[in-house]
Amino acid sequence: MSEPVKHWSKIGETGTLLGMKILLAVYRIFGRRGFRVLLFPVMSYYYLTQKKARDASRQYLNKLSLYTQTPEAENNLSTFQHFLMFGEVLLDKFLVWMGHIRREDVIFETPDAFEKIDSSNRGGIIIVSHLGNTEVCSALAHQLPDIRLTVLVYTQHAEKFNALMKKVNNSARIEMLQVTEMTPATAMLLSERVEAGEFIVIAGDRTPVTGHARTSRVSFLGSPALMPQGAFILSGLLKCPVYLMFCLKQQAHYHIYLEHFTEQLRFSRKERPTAIQDAVQRYAARLEHYSLIAPLQWFNFFPFWADATDDSTQ
Repeated sequence: MSEPVKHWSKIGETGTLLGMKILLAVYRIFGRRGFRVLLFPVMSYYYLTQKKARDASRQYLNKLSLYTQTPEAENNLSTFQHFLMFGEVLLDKFLVWMGHIRREDVIFETPDAFEKIDSSNRGGIIIVSHLGNTEVCSALAHQLPDIRLTVLVYTQHAEKFNALMKKVNNSARIEMLQVTEMTPATAMLLSERVEAGEFIVIAGDRTPVTGHARTSRVSFLGSPALMPQGAFILSGLLKCPVYLMFCLKQQAHYHIYLEHFTEQLRFSRKERPTAIQDAVQRYAARLEHYSLIAPLQWFNFFPFWADATDDSTQ
């Protein structure tokens, strides 16, 4: 009998706070070149010891390879390169919160969407993913001086990482809010913030930590996968606009793509299952689109597609 596939939230955090601090210290002293020298043995160790993450990366890259246009592109999709890219972006996550990612390092690719947010007095929901560097969303606070963001996180899954992030976070207009499940009290709090013109930032590509009851089975990279409905259910409850945001590292710059997804999800009780299903599938299609632009930057090192077929994960 095969070993049951663990839900992503049950997989322990790898690495230590001390190790992260050492990597940061190396960067401060020797710069990115010195960081990369140390990164190679660190990621080599992680690659050799983390079989489940390695297998999940290979599963993702195998599915992605079906969409590559050239043999050269396919040859660059190695699991080890995927791990090295994760290390590079991990450093950038810290640099964002430390204020070391400058305005000129970020390119806003969709000015119309940013103008729509800037000219509106309404709050809303911004759905992100584990593609690229979501921490660069803090650049929104510099591009749009009046914006306030509440980032929903599952802190228990990465306590050490988030502890260090909290220490270096210097933005008063971005709050990280731990949410394990959407209780009425949490929904009321978020409603008040949206009504005050704030934006809720939530990931849309991992199944809920409380189980798979509120997920949709969608097509992603040619295979069925489970993706959460939470962001879209929340949008219907809050009656607010929804945006999608993807931040990809391209040619040493971060490119932020902000898309207006819908002004408001409207549906009757009878229409709700179909409307939510369609919304999640539309999101999956956009995630697929951007993952093909930056194929090594989707950092979801869990057996993603297994969830859609293995009842042991539920």
